[in-house]
Amino acid sequence: MNWGIGKSGAGADALRRLMDRDESTPVAGVFDPMSALIAERVGFEALYFSGAAFSASLGIPDIGLFTLGELVSAVRWVTRATSLPLVVDADTGFGGALSAYRAVSELEGAGAAAIQIEDQVMPKRCGHLDGKQVVSEGEFCAKLRAAAEARSSALLVARTDAKATLGMDAAIRRGRAYREAGADIVFPEALESAEEFRLYAEETPGALLANMTEFGKTPYLSVGEFQSLGYDLVIFPVTSLRVAANAMRDAMSDVLASGTQVHMLDRMQSRAELYDLIGYEEYQKMDRRISEGESRRG
Repeated sequence: MNWGIGKSGAGADALRRLMDRDESTPVAGVFDPMSALIAERVGFEALYFSGAAFSASLGIPDIGLFTLGELVSAVRWVTRATSLPLVVDADTGFGGALSAYRAVSELEGAGAAAIQIEDQVMPKRCGHLDGKQVVSEGEFCAKLRAAAEARSSALLVARTDAKATLGMDAAIRRGRAYREAGADIVFPEALESAEEFRLYAEETPGALLANMTEFGKTPYLSVGEFQSLGYDLVIFPVTSLRVAANAMRDAMSDVLASGTQVHMLDRMQSRAELYDLIGYEEYQKMDRRISEGESRRG
């Protein structure tokens, strides 16, 4: 059974072990339990719960509209479905320092291995769009100190959007300050070349996360290339949602046009494959055992 896997701090040690290796770890962007199960099944070792993908799955833009409670509930479903370490995008921390404290506490309680907060002002924007603004360095450091006090064992990811607004020197200075304030991992958003990533890593010692999103300001670099540039984790935050969205669009268009789905059966996940992925037989076995009066301990 996958219910109940999520525990306070579950997966944090696993994430630390991945980061201790001499190679970058690709991190699958997920937005619901099924996408997380698929990522685990194909061999990913870590997951990233993307705020952008989650927002899109709710039919809303990524500008900070979902609530902390909605995020915690969604994260809990994911951590119950998979035991892989989950990095959770908590946007700006849902407010000031005390709000960040609560967000980290709640998300760790829901099973997050790491919680990411960013230094944008609200309403936030996608990190690869123009027009972003950032809060002061001191204000964000206060959030990080609150977050560090709130967490038990979860890692803290500090994302800075300062490069686009204040320049590389400011982004580097903030990365160092954020680490001193309690961040375990620094995430410089929307760097625009391999050389910028290299410079940032050289000037900001410690664990680093790179965002390999599509259609943004960052060139398409492989996980191996990011490894050579000094990055520990490489997230692909919206890749699976974008591919799934197009696949659903094409399937629905085909059904509407032809009146049947029969010509698409070879493109579908079969019933047997679906039941295997979600552990259907495990639930049936549990139901039979309980119905027959057997005790798990007995």
